[in-house]
Amino acid sequence: MAQTRRSTTPTNRINYSQSTARKKAQSAYIYGNVVPKQDIRRQIEEEPRKQLSNETRKNRDKARHMSFGYVVFLMAALCAAGMILINYIQLQSELTNKIKTVAGLESELNNLKLSNDEEYNRIISSIDLEEIKRIAIGELGMTYAKEGQIVTYANAGSDYMRRVDENSN
Repeated sequence: MAQTRRSTTPTNRINYSQSTARKKAQSAYIYGNVVPKQDIRRQIEEEPRKQLSNETRKNRDKARHMSFGYVVFLMAALCAAGMILINYIQLQSELTNKIKTVAGLESELNNLKLSNDEEYNRIISSIDLEEIKRIAIGELGMTYAKEGQIVTYANAGSDYMRRVDENSN
């Protein structure tokens, strides 16, 4: 007869750990590297069912039941929330439209400024100062100011000054 010899292979150690872990399922820490299967059906069957008191049963029934006043309150709150949301969406829509309008007006303003600057530059570039000087001196009889004709004055805060000739009094 062959002798059967018990080997100490890792499988035997795991089986030993599993059986030890099953025995100590209630303990806080389980030794070993395999989590034991728990028999949940047995635990549920073994647990004694608690009998609820009448007061607890009544409180739970009240919690499940919704009174007419509570339903009216919930409907009013729902309507108020709906109106607030609709008003919010309308305000967002108005804001978006106004932003688009402002952007269009700013674009138009920039185009007008650009065309105004172009027209101003065109006018400035078309002015010939030599031609103006020739017309002023030759046709209108203007001359350059002489030393005695230049009068300086100090303006004491007013924007313009009215000159009165001594001969006009």
